[in-house]
Amino acid sequence: MSHEQLIEEAMKAMKNAYAPYSNYHVGACLLCRDGRTFYGANIENASYGATNCGERSAVFAAYSYGYRKDDIEALAIVSDGEKLGTPCGICRQVLSELLNPDTPIILSNGRDSMVRTIAQLLPESFGADDLVQ
Repeated sequence: MSHEQLIEEAMKAMKNAYAPYSNYHVGACLLCRDGRTFYGANIENASYGATNCGERSAVFAAYSYGYRKDDIEALAIVSDGEKLGTPCGICRQVLSELLNPDTPIILSNGRDSMVRTIAQLLPESFGADDLVQ
């Protein structure tokens, strides 16, 4: 699947976003190496900390089916903002543990797009290797 096709699939997922507070919609499509795709959309809650972002929803869905970081080919994240959106801090932390450092992350708002890796989005991240054993 091309990056453009992955963006199109993420745009479809964005239609399922529930964003009554921010009115900022996010969709994601995760592509696994075996061709399987997993989708996510942001789901907001009046208790803002209970909100879940689209990219975490997609990654958590893949992990719920037994897929792991070595199974993941790419992740597309789209938003409907004027400015090109990037993952929030919590998502960057989660992605740094659940994706390989060089997994392509395709970002788009339907007009502009760019490709980054989690290593680029969160350099010198904190992870399991930093925990005292």
